[in-house]
Amino acid sequence: MTRLPLTVLTGFLGSGKTTLLQRAVRLPALSDTAVLVNELGAIGLDHHLVETVDGPLLELPGGCLCCAVREDLAASLRDLLERRAAGSVRPFRRMVIETTGLADPAPILYTLGADPMLDAEIALAGVVTTIDAVAGSATLTRFAEAARQAAVADRLVLTKTDLAAPGAALLERLDALNREAARAPASGDPARLLFDPAPVRRAPPAAEAHHSHGVTAYTIALPRPVGRLDFAKALGALAGRHGEDLLRVKGLVGFADRPDRPAVIQGAQHAIYDPVWLDAWPDGTRASWLVFIVHAIPLAAILEAFAFAGAQPWDQPAVPQSATA
Repeated sequence: MTRLPLTVLTGFLGSGKTTLLQRAVRLPALSDTAVLVNELGAIGLDHHLVETVDGPLLELPGGCLCCAVREDLAASLRDLLERRAAGSVRPFRRMVIETTGLADPAPILYTLGADPMLDAEIALAGVVTTIDAVAGSATLTRFAEAARQAAVADRLVLTKTDLAAPGAALLERLDALNREAARAPASGDPARLLFDPAPVRRAPPAAEAHHSHGVTAYTIALPRPVGRLDFAKALGALAGRHGEDLLRVKGLVGFADRPDRPAVIQGAQHAIYDPVWLDAWPDGTRASWLVFIVHAIPLAAILEAFAFAGAQPWDQPAVPQSATA
């Protein structure tokens, strides 16, 4: 069964995520999309709604289904998937969750991986975070929530660039928080901004840890052959010990039994998602790596957990021993 791709759209108050979402739901190409928002009024879509489908479900002008998430995200997702399976709503092929401006995305990512039904039917397509080119630098400095939203992103969408080009201070802040995330202006195609997979890189271009508002990003390399069971135990133990402080983990790992096909690894807090297998290594370079976005977890604890694979801070891309196994 092919899992439905789901994008988490986040961004601080006033950063432009609502505008991006409004542009997206008008596109005929996204008519087979289900949109979940925290409160219908919160994203300003009310005056665009044209038809009530069933109770809390609404149909937007482009044909997208829209529903409110007022309490339990997992229950809302399960209900929507059950309606789809029963044929009581028009079929949809992708989903997007729009968070509130003050939300920490990590608990949402945890929900997707912790619920067995959701994990079996939904695949995280990525986290998209909108960044205000005008006020973004000050916002990231002042508000921890904004820093976390930027830190866990796969794609950073720069908004309001028609008013001002992103300044050096903003770009430096984004580098410090998440230099591996893809960046794109909000003026681009909203369908691509929301649903095109972020590029899978061999690793971020730098190995040093980056700190902001207590959020730290570490990148480690795994140069030795990695067994699936040992890997699962190590990552599971780390998530079990550090729980909510493990904001996100993502990376590319070549397992000893399948060295030619790397797996995309993702997780958040206590939840680790099923791996997604690629057909080949990007750029032909077989280098296993993991990025950990954490709060108050020392690098030593991460390296110790993966010592069996020779874990070390990422420095230069190197061909691991598993490539010749």
